[in-house]
Amino acid sequence: MAVRPNIAGLGSPDALQRALIDAQYLADDALATASYLALALGKPMLLEGAPGVGKTEAAKALGGVLGRQVIRLQCYEGIDAAAALYEWNYPRQMLAIRQAGDEQVDLYSEDFLLERPLLTALRNPATSLLLIDEIDRADHEFEAFLLEFLSDFTISIPETGTVRATQPPVVVLTSNRTRDLHEALRRRCVYHWIDYPDPALEAEIVMARASQVARATADAVVASVNALRGEPLAKPPGVAETIEWAEAATLLNTQGARWPDAFRRAIGVAIKDHDDMAFLAPRLDQLLPGEAA
Repeated sequence: MAVRPNIAGLGSPDALQRALIDAQYLADDALATASYLALALGKPMLLEGAPGVGKTEAAKALGGVLGRQVIRLQCYEGIDAAAALYEWNYPRQMLAIRQAGDEQVDLYSEDFLLERPLLTALRNPATSLLLIDEIDRADHEFEAFLLEFLSDFTISIPETGTVRATQPPVVVLTSNRTRDLHEALRRRCVYHWIDYPDPALEAEIVMARASQVARATADAVVASVNALRGEPLAKPPGVAETIEWAEAATLLNTQGARWPDAFRRAIGVAIKDHDDMAFLAPRLDQLLPGEAA
């Protein structure tokens, strides 16, 4: 099958991996291959993994590499089609009626249409990447609606007609796996599981994202974070917390805080749950990084 035009210049998984690394997202071979296949085959990509492993960042990095605007639909419990597709601006319609007096006014013109992410992506398929974030937070009814949307990339607006994408847009879905997704949705996508990076890679990520952090600090923070992830925490630190903890401790150290006190004082950027903090308190000194530099 020919490579789709939207990945021209990225004609192999290796080329895409290099481009992502240049964009400071250190994708491994498996993620680069899954991304490449999703693009080349014109299929949505489903990224699953624990919170904080970099699923959303992967989609943003892919959008950057492709030179596309990332249009994000953040899912939540109770989200409905109106929030994802479009809505009519009723207050503006009422104001237009009052101002028009006896004159006729087209209440269903573009002036009154509020685009939501799905409609925006359909109208701009060649220049956008649609990110459907945390699909597992939505209910089964919304998931079924989304499956239909992903099947034909059309939206029917009763007042104006049908909007159909001129080409399949690039779509990335993410899930924290708080519930099982329907098999039909999984079959529609290229699937990839993102795990926490191994310590060496995570240290490289810290160095790439936090240029002021010394390598010794990055290694120390990564070792400590991996120990924390082994604890039964409600909210274990993700990769973003690793980076932030290294940055925060480095900042405090430059202002005079000694190691490991700098890590202790900056613990709030790594552990963000009161019960987790209370659970760790008796052994926190053992879990903190030691001398970092």
